[in-house]
Amino acid sequence: MPRASRTNRLTMPLLAASLLVGGGLSSFTLGQGSAEAAAGAARADVAAKPSDDFNGDGYGDLVVGAPGGTVSGKAEAGYVAVTYGAKNGLDPARKKVISRSTSGVPGTATAKEFFGSTFTKGDLDHDGYADLVIGVGGRSADAGSVVLWGSPAGLTGGTKIATFGRSPMAGDFDGDDTTDLALFAGVPSYGDDGAVQQARLWKGPIARTGTPAKTLDFLDKSQWDRLDNDQHPAPCTEQDCEDGPRSLLGPVVPKAVGDLNGDGYADIAMDRYAGDGEWGSGVLYGSPTGFKRARVPGAPGALAIGDINGDGYDDLVRGDADYPEYNSRAYVSYGSAGGIKEEGQKLDQNMPGVPGVEEEGDLFGRSVAVGDVTGDGYADVAVGAVGEDVGTVADAGSVVLLRGSADGVTGAGAQVFHQNTAGVRGVAEKGDLFGADTALLDVTGDGHADLAASSVEENTRAGAVWSLRGTATGPTATGSVAFGPKDIGAPNLAAQFGSRLR
Repeated sequence: MPRASRTNRLTMPLLAASLLVGGGLSSFTLGQGSAEAAAGAARADVAAKPSDDFNGDGYGDLVVGAPGGTVSGKAEAGYVAVTYGAKNGLDPARKKVISRSTSGVPGTATAKEFFGSTFTKGDLDHDGYADLVIGVGGRSADAGSVVLWGSPAGLTGGTKIATFGRSPMAGDFDGDDTTDLALFAGVPSYGDDGAVQQARLWKGPIARTGTPAKTLDFLDKSQWDRLDNDQHPAPCTEQDCEDGPRSLLGPVVPKAVGDLNGDGYADIAMDRYAGDGEWGSGVLYGSPTGFKRARVPGAPGALAIGDINGDGYDDLVRGDADYPEYNSRAYVSYGSAGGIKEEGQKLDQNMPGVPGVEEEGDLFGRSVAVGDVTGDGYADVAVGAVGEDVGTVADAGSVVLLRGSADGVTGAGAQVFHQNTAGVRGVAEKGDLFGADTALLDVTGDGHADLAASSVEENTRAGAVWSLRGTATGPTATGSVAFGPKDIGAPNLAAQFGSRLR
């Protein structure tokens, strides 16, 4: 299959975030909204990616995870909030809050399930509306996922996917122009030598009963045959041996989807456990016969995918902020016909043109996102620096927007945003950790990715999200929107609203 053109990308970034701890109080409240999303017909004059649009109106819709939320009296049961896009941006009154206690959603609210820790978007049933698959946190192997289905009225219903609740991933992995679903079970314990992690690859379209068109082999058979001790093999089950490999030998934590080798098959970037407490990075390259595993350079951390240099191959951005030995930097590994290149590009606050100074504890790279803000055909990179001091305010946090170009990421024209930036709602406060997660998606339908950023420490860990509109010159704080759990009528106490953005 010829590689996909840059105008028809497979890229579907799934961004990583950490559940952070600390203080931080906000000075804003926007008021509660209660209206559901209005029905919308597909629009030819707006440009959001179909994978971001649940109601088909041409505007991207933002998904916010609040895994710490108390639901039906169950602490840390968790929930997800969807805010629907519109011409003038996000409006917290146009939303849907989803938990295990939502009517139509299977299951019951369970303490410490962390529902909404992970999720993915894609048109699973091939009806023209994006669907939402919500997973859980922790190491539970049996909590399962839930699918909410897109429609002209927004997300509806709820279908259970049993067992596989950890980091679901949607993408066209077998190259047949339908969205497939990669599913992963939890891992009860890691140990010195790793563990077997169950996985399934569902071929799309997927019926609303939760039935795939077919269950595919997860690993390509040649990959299964070549597994060695370093890759943590285990005897295959009877079904695996007779019907092909159905287990992923891991464990892994999938984080982002895109086409890194330009072959028309979506790939999955992930953290990979190497045993003895050590983690690294890896890629599952898609193909018609199952995934092909590969290691990639670098430590685990936040991951995002997009075509930064406009060459038709998606690129992988990785943040190292959780690992002091890597000095809080982000890195770009560029895609090619052979997959991820060994050599890469380091991103930090010492790049020419980037405002500020690199300092110990900035945690530059705690979150990363990729999307074309300026509309020039090159994806830009948003980097969260949650430990950045704003003036004398310690650990207030900031987000840096770096431009993409034919030569890769450049510091020229870089922008920095925080709660003391003119036009951004709120005030920078100690320990806010602004930039805990970031997302770049077009919620206004104008062809420019808009910047979303979160602080899970805002209002004593209730959390909050900001949305800044994208323009030809980068994000602008003018007319920016900010909202927290109270503004959408959702559980507020220690909700960690914004732990994950998509």
